[in-house]
Amino acid sequence: MNGGRRRLLTALGGTATFGAIGALGALGGLGGCASLADPPQTQALDGAWPAGVPPQVELRDVPFVPQTPLHCGPATLAMALGHVGIAVDVDQLGRQVFLPARDGTLQLELLAGARRHGALATRVPGQLSALVQELAAGHAVVVFLNLGLAMSPVWHYAVLVGHDREAREFTLRSGPVERDVFSWRTFEFTWARGGHWAAVVLPPGRLPTTAAEADAVDAAVGFERVAAAADAALAYTALLARWPGNLAAVMGLGNSRHAAHDLPGAAAAFETAALRHDSAAAWNNLARVHWALGELEAARQDARRALSRAEAAEPRWLEPARATLAAVSAARP
Repeated sequence: MNGGRRRLLTALGGTATFGAIGALGALGGLGGCASLADPPQTQALDGAWPAGVPPQVELRDVPFVPQTPLHCGPATLAMALGHVGIAVDVDQLGRQVFLPARDGTLQLELLAGARRHGALATRVPGQLSALVQELAAGHAVVVFLNLGLAMSPVWHYAVLVGHDREAREFTLRSGPVERDVFSWRTFEFTWARGGHWAAVVLPPGRLPTTAAEADAVDAAVGFERVAAAADAALAYTALLARWPGNLAAVMGLGNSRHAAHDLPGAAAAFETAALRHDSAAAWNNLARVHWALGELEAARQDARRALSRAEAAEPRWLEPARATLAAVSAARP
């Protein structure tokens, strides 16, 4: 082991970069030497397998895109997008998400890159149990690993495509290797050094199985900024199907429908938000939509409700509510 450790430290040398290609299995295996005991998540997964997850899954239809030097981020994103039917040129992705000053791709850039190509990219919990549940649902998982050491990191993106409970192994599309197999413990060590970061890329009408509500909202809001309005509405509709009481999602749905020129649909969403949450923003938006639909009396009632709510509990909406009430009050049929 000492000789192996010396060889690895010599091979790493200097300043590690994002997406460096090296002896991936050997680098990952070094983490396994740190302790004789399995790391905590490996122990937990071994002792409590998630219900409904088959013992073996491999998503063989995930395309393989071998990375070029430093471009594991673009190659990983191209594989994740390809798996959901979005074909992209890896060189084009590299120009979009690769940051020369950082010699790699930041996680925010990776998520934004997926969204710019029409996919909903959502963080998933940093738990091995979440990863196997996503694989069982047919979702490839983008993971961020540190294949080096804490003092000399080798940051690396890969796509998790399979698990085998009996062998206690994960299978990844990683770097130049189409089918890179990691033991659970080795994967956990390298993943932990990367901060347990993972994300799933899906079409806008679907959500990861294990996504937390806050992460799903963040993904939908980020997607709305760059997506077509109709696609953003699909993302919010999927979110509301799982969390029907989420105010941000129903407001986002109303805004997306409005941007898509679906005024009746926007009115329905804002009315749901207004009645369920008594939100000044929702009442104000509903007033604006009713006004656009020519329903002036309804618009005036909504505007008065918006102002009343703003005065009572949401002062930041006082000026917009006053402006809307003044406008609809002055409007003529």
